Amino acid sequence: MAEHVPPGTWTGYDRGSRGYRRVLLALLCAGVATFAQLYSVQGVLPLMAADLRIDAARASLGVSAATFGLAVGVLPWSVVSDRWGRLRTMVMAVVAATAFGLVMPFAPTFESVVALRFVEGVALGGIPAVAMAYLAEELDRRHAAVAAGTYVAGTSLGGLAGRIIAAPVGDAFGWRTGTVTVSVLAALAAVVFVLIAPRQRGFVRQTVRLTGPSGLLRRLGANLADRGLLVLYLQGFLLMGGFVAIYNYLGFHLGEEPFGVSQTVVSLLFLAYLSGTWSSGTAGRLAASHGRRSVLVSSGVVMLAGLLATLVPSIPVIVAGLLLFTAGFFAAHAVASGWVPVRSRTGKAQASSLYTLFYYGGSSVLGTAGGVFYTAGGWSGAVAFVAALVVVAVLLVLVALRDPERA
Repeated sequence: MAEHVPPGTWTGYDRGSRGYRRVLLALLCAGVATFAQLYSVQGVLPLMAADLRIDAARASLGVSAATFGLAVGVLPWSVVSDRWGRLRTMVMAVVAATAFGLVMPFAPTFESVVALRFVEGVALGGIPAVAMAYLAEELDRRHAAVAAGTYVAGTSLGGLAGRIIAAPVGDAFGWRTGTVTVSVLAALAAVVFVLIAPRQRGFVRQTVRLTGPSGLLRRLGANLADRGLLVLYLQGFLLMGGFVAIYNYLGFHLGEEPFGVSQTVVSLLFLAYLSGTWSSGTAGRLAASHGRRSVLVSSGVVMLAGLLATLVPSIPVIVAGLLLFTAGFFAAHAVASGWVPVRSRTGKAQASSLYTLFYYGGSSVLGTAGGVFYTAGGWSGAVAFVAALVVVAVLLVLVALRDPERA
């Protein structure tokens, strides 16, 4: 899928050109297709648990298996794209993921659901692993940051759509129908992506070596050996894990007395994600003027404040707390993920991939672990668990991170 262009001669599609618009629309669709499938199950967890007669912690594996698969798949997909090309890799990934997504709702047992979700997640990993590299190679570098924002908007839109579509359809017709509805919509978005993505013109095939002075393992090791980078990776692991845990079990909490809220209504709470759209941009501007470290710590404090508010047995207060918690999380994620390539001294692509691995690894491991605390101690148990994660994350920043770069 690559047009031959002599190395160094392609400068990228300019803003406003037909190719530029096609790249943006294609990646918007890829983001929707990927993240709608990834998180659709989260909107129907209580319905799945009731139907399959499992507890909240086991049900959450429906989400965690997919995010763990994505974490596992990120680095291999990035290596594949170096050899086969960005666009070909993304097409393979989105087609495979869509196929698994359409099959998953018909799996007869919970164990088969989890297995299919894991494989689906591995396939989905090919999109976030490659999308930014595709943008950087195909668009004029002056406009790459704006284009990246369009892709991120697609990911957030997809994640939100997956949840708020699956829940009401699931309420009416069962969780399987809810998730297959999202998979069909994701398939349509995937088809649009495949049809309109322009052929590659900036890709140059790379030889991938695992060992040696510039080998993959050496670059990964150098980034993991940097104490500051490790703290940033742990921010992704701890905060994303806590974030997913809250959204995993809030539906169970509000479905119980004294609330008794339906999953259709609960799904509307995912609109709190829009507060993250605002806070992530605001955090970037604040970090530029006040330093990343202070904004990262402040974001953690905001998360804690919002988290504690959800303990109040009042739906308006819980909603307000969720808005704060979500805004704080996305601000922290924006700062930490943006700090990683700036701090990395070697293998910046691998440094960012490691952040993604930790990020979705936390979603998988801690998102499920939160169910153990929810089952044992109810909502207050889950909140205590997540609060501890946020406190540890903030302390790590205070003790082990400095902000001399202010860049």
